[in-house]
Amino acid sequence: MEILGISAIEWVGYLASAAVLISFLMKKMRTLRIVNTLGCALFAFYGVLLDFSWPIIITNVAIMCINFYYLFLVKPISK
Repeated sequence: MEILGISAIEWVGYLASAAVLISFLMKKMRTLRIVNTLGCALFAFYGVLLDFSWPIIITNVAIMCINFYYLFLVKPISK
């Protein structure tokens, strides 16, 4: 299936790229990590759609784990 001449798989990749890019525009670290995690999840899914492109999957799952660690296990430092 194509939309505007771009395959559905490529759209997933573009959406993942946009989410990661947008995450770096966030001012709050928590929001950055949440949006970045969404982008990483989309990239991992993209890697699966590309016949299990392991470098893409492993890298993005690792980044998701780091984001989860900081989101849920590390207590924020009070100013």
